Amino acid sequence: MFEKVAFTMYPVKDMARAERFYRETLGLGPSTGSVEHGWVEFDLPSGGCLALTTHSGSQPSASAGGTIAFEVANLDQLLDGLKAKGVSLPATDIQSPVCRMAMCIDSEGNRIVLHQLKRKSKSASSPAS
Repeated sequence: MFEKVAFTMYPVKDMARAERFYRETLGLGPSTGSVEHGWVEFDLPSGGCLALTTHSGSQPSASAGGTIAFEVANLDQLLDGLKAKGVSLPATDIQSPVCRMAMCIDSEGNRIVLHQLKRKSKSASSPAS
């Protein structure tokens, strides 16, 4: 019945500031929609969409239930760039058996998870046939 996640939506207070954060600071883009009309979308290269809106009736929050997680190719490089831009990074080295994660806070106060899968190690021996 369900086909895919159409979009993840974050509430924002200042649409121009938020759109600029995601486009310039995080490097997403180009965006569609309209800053003036309170709805902007960023399509991601491998599918998925992040929508920003001033119309949700919700307040931005780093402690709310929903959080978007962006898959990244090089977490350390991204974190270095975000630190240089003064982005708030409440957690920078969350480890799991399959991934590394970090958390940053956007210009509006929403939490974003930055996620990098660990490379799978190949076993030294192969099964006998």
